[in-house]
Amino acid sequence: MSSALDVLGIGLNATDTLILVEEFPAYAGKVPFGRELLSPGGQVATAIVACARLGLRTKYVGTIGDDQRGEIQRESLEGTGVDTSGLIVRRGCANQTAYIVIDERTGERTIFWQRPACLRLEPSEIRREDILSSRLLHIDGYDLDAAIYASQIAREHGVAVSIDVDTIYANFEPVLRNIDYLVAGSGWAAKWTNEADPFLALASLEREYGMRVAAMTLGDRGALALYNGHWFYSAAFEVACSDTTGAGDVFHGAFCYAILEGMPMDLALEFSNAAAALNCTAIGARGHVPVRAEIDSLLNAAKAGKVRRHEAPDVRARAAAKSNPAAAATTR
Repeated sequence: MSSALDVLGIGLNATDTLILVEEFPAYAGKVPFGRELLSPGGQVATAIVACARLGLRTKYVGTIGDDQRGEIQRESLEGTGVDTSGLIVRRGCANQTAYIVIDERTGERTIFWQRPACLRLEPSEIRREDILSSRLLHIDGYDLDAAIYASQIAREHGVAVSIDVDTIYANFEPVLRNIDYLVAGSGWAAKWTNEADPFLALASLEREYGMRVAAMTLGDRGALALYNGHWFYSAAFEVACSDTTGAGDVFHGAFCYAILEGMPMDLALEFSNAAAALNCTAIGARGHVPVRAEIDSLLNAAKAGKVRRHEAPDVRARAAAKSNPAAAATTR
């Protein structure tokens, strides 16, 4: 029986206030800002929007407030074709929000966020039928009980589970044991495993929790993944960066798409990196969520040498050596 959904997303959304400054001030400094914008975001919600833009059948399950920011989030999701029948409105509760200060010189951002306790998603609010009718479940783990419940159902019924995690949560092991595809933020693996070396940290996670892919994003240096005993590294794409907000979220959406399309791991990382780079070319977490043709165009331009890559040579060399020691030895 075919699945009704390609990707079900359960997790966070937020409506951001973006503040653009010509340069970020020193601590306790004072500078004028140029623009202030309201913009929808949130890590799972944005990843699901990216999946929808790539043509997947998607549904988002999460909570929003009944304020203006909640309405902005709802309208944004509906405008992308995401199924929002699982959107839960909390009466008398403010939506999750973030104040994001963007340095216009580099596009880098600093985030101050808040999520009221009344937005907590409970396991009882998740429909088993949604999980069972999906090919892939994408979560973030913030509402721990909901993440455990959803990931356990998925694991029991053979639905693959992807996770975006960049924060250390207590009692998180039950979630990790149900994960097939881990793509963590750049600092998370080191904090969780107490291994500063990314290769040792990812290997430890794969060994401990038995996930299919243990991967991490490396900011402006790309992404690293361990899959089936082999290491894969993809350098970042150099683009005219306006804002890095949401880059990781779009990476996750593109990665979910790549997995469902059956892309080999090296291409899946390249594809996801390219999608994330394109989103950085406009302001906001969903500033420029790309379609497939745009991603393919960037990949082709890079292959032709028309787009530069920002590489971590040490990471690439170690990935190659670990995956093919004999070949690495002959090139020394």
